[in-house]
Amino acid sequence: MKAMVLTRLKTPLEWTERADPQPGPGEVRVKVAACGVCRTDLHVMDGELPDPRVPIIPGHEIVGRVDRLGSGVASPALGERVGVAWLGRACGECVYCLSRRENLCDHPLFTGYTRDGGFATATIVDARFAFPLGEKGGDAELAPLLCAGLIGWRALTIAGAGKTLGLYGFGDAAHLLVQVARFQTRTVFAFTRPGDEQTQAFARGLGAAWAGGSDQAPPQPLDAAIIFAPVGELVPLALKAVRKGGRVVCAGIHMSDIPSFPYRLLWEERRLASVANLTRQDGLEYLRLASEIGVAAKIARYPLEDANAALGDLRAGRVRGAAVLIP
Repeated sequence: MKAMVLTRLKTPLEWTERADPQPGPGEVRVKVAACGVCRTDLHVMDGELPDPRVPIIPGHEIVGRVDRLGSGVASPALGERVGVAWLGRACGECVYCLSRRENLCDHPLFTGYTRDGGFATATIVDARFAFPLGEKGGDAELAPLLCAGLIGWRALTIAGAGKTLGLYGFGDAAHLLVQVARFQTRTVFAFTRPGDEQTQAFARGLGAAWAGGSDQAPPQPLDAAIIFAPVGELVPLALKAVRKGGRVVCAGIHMSDIPSFPYRLLWEERRLASVANLTRQDGLEYLRLASEIGVAAKIARYPLEDANAALGDLRAGRVRGAAVLIP
């Protein structure tokens, strides 16, 4: 197999050849057809997540086909197309798993962070955490749904049923979520980097009722705001933008420090929450809905060996939609 490997933190990935991996009990090997590039991959590379494991193959938005089964695996079947997301394994025994909150598992494994991921031609997957994808849709177009789509969906659930929704940071996750929100007849306001007129036009083209800089106030108070950009300074701005009783949801796995802010921004029963990972039930629900309503990812394709270029474009904000690696 071939892979782009992180051998040292804060360095570019290295093109590497390895022996083909073999699945153990309860595992399957997936031949990778496409893997999305996520901002979390940058956090892994930059050492911004705790207890980093290196060397590691990043990538956790994987679409591919099962080409080898480990012992004891009845599903998925050989040749079946599956998706692989960030949560690569949960213990099934801790208090969180037993209360249907496996996203908070005490002993998890994370794809592309604590177990090798999809920036490769093949990867090993816990069979229980491989989502069936069926044959509808292209491999590259489905890949961003496995994290950007799923995290957006969980954030939307936590945000509640409010009809006016603000999205701070309009990249891979937001451009997928706006399609679901519009299907639910919500009004979406998109916040971008100040002066980023291209991204604002992109947001309006996908159905945002208004798009402006994160330093601007929305046309009307928000029922809820979801922050995708990993920028702590956005939290007070979002709290200021939501109405009484409104919710602000931080959807990133990492964020810069939140500055102090006056209590009056939180008062009147405004709520501030975070999203941590996802559950398999989240995945099943979202992937079913996305297929039904035709959620379409806007993608930029890169060859696998150009992973560093894709990551650089993502870091610089040059990607409209989602970057996807094709082995």
